[in-house]
Amino acid sequence: QVHLVESGGGLVQAGGSLRLSCAASGNIFSINAMGWYRQAPGKQRELVASITSGSGGTTNYADSVKGRFTISRDNIKNTVYLQMNSLKPEDTAVYYCNADLVSGKMSYDYWGQGTQVTVSS
Repeated sequence: QVHLVESGGGLVQAGGSLRLSCAASGNIFSINAMGWYRQAPGKQRELVASITSGSGGTTNYADSVKGRFTISRDNIKNTVYLQMNSLKPEDTAVYYCNADLVSGKMSYDYWGQGTQVTVSS
């Protein structure tokens, strides 16, 4: 069994910063990639940023967060981070951690429970 535990959400004023963390634990053989998605009320879940676990880590960002958010990972700790700067009210959403990993002999897509980020204007 695998668990993804997120932390770091909260309430912040526009222009402020937050750092999200997501730690994966359990029966993990390897992690291919980890990422962050978000879902605002009445909207579909969307990719915010992702990073592969290979050497150097290939990153991918939604256009709306490029230049403001930075994703990074610690492969030893099976942890991914999302540094969010210059936050805007439209960044308000529940942020979900995602991991594409191998457990046992199978590949799985795991999700965290979500953490609320609220940006006030």
